Amino acid sequence: MAPLVRSKLLLGGILAAAALVLVPAGLAGNGGFAPPPAESPNAEGIRESYFWVAIFTGFVLVLVQGTLILFIVKYRRRRPREADGPQIHGNTRLEIVWTVVPVLILVAIGSFVFYKLPGIHDVPPATAAGGREDVGVQGRQFYWQFTYPNGAVAVDRMRVPVGRNMKLTVTAPGWDVIHSWWIPKLGGKIDAIPGRVNTTWFRADRAGVYPGQCAELCGILHARMTAEVEALPPAEYEQWVEARAGGEGLGEETYDGVCAKCHGLQGQGDIGRPLVGNALLNDAQTLEQIIRNGRKTNRGTMPPVGKDWSDQQVKAVTDYLQKEIFGGQG
Repeated sequence: MAPLVRSKLLLGGILAAAALVLVPAGLAGNGGFAPPPAESPNAEGIRESYFWVAIFTGFVLVLVQGTLILFIVKYRRRRPREADGPQIHGNTRLEIVWTVVPVLILVAIGSFVFYKLPGIHDVPPATAAGGREDVGVQGRQFYWQFTYPNGAVAVDRMRVPVGRNMKLTVTAPGWDVIHSWWIPKLGGKIDAIPGRVNTTWFRADRAGVYPGQCAELCGILHARMTAEVEALPPAEYEQWVEARAGGEGLGEETYDGVCAKCHGLQGQGDIGRPLVGNALLNDAQTLEQIIRNGRKTNRGTMPPVGKDWSDQQVKAVTDYLQKEIFGGQG
């Protein structure tokens, strides 16, 4: 085969391989390589840091791989292939360049990231403009539970006021596993570790619902452990958090976020037994014991999903199961 034909085939193969790698990423969600558009100041810092690092690493990738391909094509050995190439030793100027330039690149990357890091990591003080609200976040198999300063509880969907800094204290119960809180448009990942408290923050400057996902493989229902942050106008938020402190909507939300994932009315959860027709659901006391202590059967073990729930939350979900789903029929 002629050298020119071989060169074209090699170049074509390289371009085809690059297309196979780059095109699927370009068509992926969130714009492919890039993080999604930021809706919180700390998320914007993460996004800017990402692009800053991508500029340098992309330049190095193109330079190194482009030079490698050029050398492979231009300086490949013809026959006889057994002969050694010329032995070249030392080039002081070149060695200085390839030592100094990477150092300068690392300094530029590190300087920018450390400049952005306080805005990403440090939680704004309570006296900051717009004020601040603290919310407790617990990762549990397989749901998120949020606790507000007034005692309100939410499951899987956190409500926050637009324009207010939110400090999150993120943890997991001592008997649980590691989870990872992540709402891509509102900041980076933060682990929920049993027995340890981590903190993060965000400020949603636009009303809307921001989806997220547990980012740590935490068990068989990990894929169902989604999360949402709903940013509400301040007045609407204050109305919601006051009503939720009284238990409004808590039973249904707890059922949807905890019970239905495993059971489902007709067994849609594919893990636990179907709830319809189960006589235990009409006995509030027995149901509470199962929720708090778990239950072993010949079909497996139900964990104590509500081991430390408040009496209000337990009553809310038992009432919902009995009245809303089964009409209170015994």
